[in-house]
Amino acid sequence: MAPPQGPRAPLEFGGPLGAAALMLLLPATMFHLLLAARSGPARLLGPPPYLPGLEMLWSPWALFLCLAWLGLQAALYLLPARKVAEGRELKDKRRLLYPINGFQALVLTALLVGLGVLARLPLGALPEMLLPLAFSATLIAFVGSLLLYLKALVAPASALAPGGNSGNPVYDFFLGRELNPRICSFDFKYFCELRPGLIGWVLINLALLMQEAELRGSPSLAMWLVNGFQLLYVGDALWHEEAVLTTMDIIHDGFGFMLAFGDLAWVPFTYSLQAQFLLYHPQPLGLPGASVICLINAVGYYIFRGANSQKNTFRKNPSDPRVADLETIPTATGRQLLVSGWWGMVRHPNYLGDLIMALAWSLPCAKPQIRPPDLSKAKILPEARTPLPLPRRWSRERGRSEGAHVLSACCVPRHY
Repeated sequence: MAPPQGPRAPLEFGGPLGAAALMLLLPATMFHLLLAARSGPARLLGPPPYLPGLEMLWSPWALFLCLAWLGLQAALYLLPARKVAEGRELKDKRRLLYPINGFQALVLTALLVGLGVLARLPLGALPEMLLPLAFSATLIAFVGSLLLYLKALVAPASALAPGGNSGNPVYDFFLGRELNPRICSFDFKYFCELRPGLIGWVLINLALLMQEAELRGSPSLAMWLVNGFQLLYVGDALWHEEAVLTTMDIIHDGFGFMLAFGDLAWVPFTYSLQAQFLLYHPQPLGLPGASVICLINAVGYYIFRGANSQKNTFRKNPSDPRVADLETIPTATGRQLLVSGWWGMVRHPNYLGDLIMALAWSLPCAKPQIRPPDLSKAKILPEARTPLPLPRRWSRERGRSEGAHVLSACCVPRHY
């Protein structure tokens, strides 16, 4: 057991036992969702339609594809960036530098995939490999988290994250012991936060669309809508990549199994549930219904982007003329919390936009059994990380204004 060093945060998720349970529950939930989406009834409640054997989960080829995907995204990460941004000041007064080239990576990946399709790359075969790919991604997340935990054992106290510095190896492995694990300038947490998972999500959606075209002659309107809506979401995340530097993932949470599994496995394989469902359960959708769904998504995106842009502007520079006149209240951590503008209308306007968009993503499925991605479920759960009291109006806030953080903390990259 590694002795705790420096300040420590209160234990979360039920402590070591809760962390151990989540390390089993989260992968099991992911595989249950994958199996349910392709089953006949497509029911989430109840036992899975069948239990896959090891021969269905393990594939050296799937492992190779996952490693090749990570290698490609790492190579794109290392390309010259359009901008290099400074992170928040660390305990040792340093500021780390981060390349802002995620959108560039998305565009270059799209070009490479397009060339592959022209060269008759069998992208449509990818949906049949989702189970072994998800298993390989989980294995990579586990092994990578173990290596990062061992690396953190020799890291100085100033490099440790308060949350993953309990001294309990199971808990610290899950939460992440080191705040910003790096080799030279390559930041593992920042790299995994958006790129492999979000761009992988788009790639899986595209493969499902192509598979549907092979099976039925052309993709359905419902499949086009799901692909378009989610591509917009991913493109927005990577275009505003710099905003992730002010999120709790980067400034507070260590990089352990919690984030590694969420970034590399949960996001690409569960956020693509709508497209997976539509491949196995085609749904008719007319133009009037599609128009209404597009309007719902547009409203959600407008709220989501407006709220996040306002918050990110305030975090970067509270004196910016666009936010200087907004009302704030002090938090127990010494920070200021917005309570006007978008943030005076509703407690979490960015999550409201998320929820509305997630509704639009799921309406083309026309099946109540398959819910919006866990992105939505996570963000309406009440705060689970509230160590300090705040003013009565926002008494359950943490001073970070993002709030909800049970499944979200485990799995969801927060790019706002």
